[in-house]
Amino acid sequence: MSGPVQLSLSVNLQDAAQFSNFHLGKNPAIAAHLPEMLEQPDFRYVFLWGKQDSGKTHLLQASYHQALNQGLTAAYVSLQEKAGEAPQQLDQLDQEVVCLDDLDAVAGIPAWEEALFHLFNRLREQGKMLLITALSGPSHLPIRLPDLASRLAWGLTYQLQTLEDEDKLAALKMRASQRGLQMPDEVARYLLHRSPRRLSGLFSTLDVLDDASLKEQRKLTIPFVRQALKW
Repeated sequence: MSGPVQLSLSVNLQDAAQFSNFHLGKNPAIAAHLPEMLEQPDFRYVFLWGKQDSGKTHLLQASYHQALNQGLTAAYVSLQEKAGEAPQQLDQLDQEVVCLDDLDAVAGIPAWEEALFHLFNRLREQGKMLLITALSGPSHLPIRLPDLASRLAWGLTYQLQTLEDEDKLAALKMRASQRGLQMPDEVARYLLHRSPRRLSGLFSTLDVLDDASLKEQRKLTIPFVRQALKW
């Protein structure tokens, strides 16, 4: 028997995005609910929205990876990356779990809206799962196609809350611990105030420190961080 089919139409798909390393913050309900929905049969539709750095993409990619781990077929597409291209690429999406990131990027573009409308109907008829993210809720998107607007209003819509600084510190320390790194509080706070404040930027900085720590066999201290990052 062949393995699960995966399709990523994005260069920004991160293997590290898992439910186990998603810091809940003010979003515990949806983080628990999504894995349960992946286990269910029939058509499921979830719309996640919130500001940048609220964890939308992480949860979407975690759903993609979890689906593959369960032996399901899955696809992840960053619409922001694909907005300047033809939408016909959506015609090939018939996986059991389809994840569409950044709907804002194609909202208001007639050809993309038509393709999304047909994709929604196809997945619904086939009893599959569709997950979508955007910066705002379905009713506030500049959707021109009425039938698509009505479809987007179906299903579970969940607003994600952005993380406070203390939550970002906890998320950074959790990611470090999962890499086998011990990160003292003073180092985490130093990084928070010197690195880009978005979690993606903090995690990118952690990647650099992880490589440097492994190469030089050094613990994470503020002097070592300064040296490794040339600050």
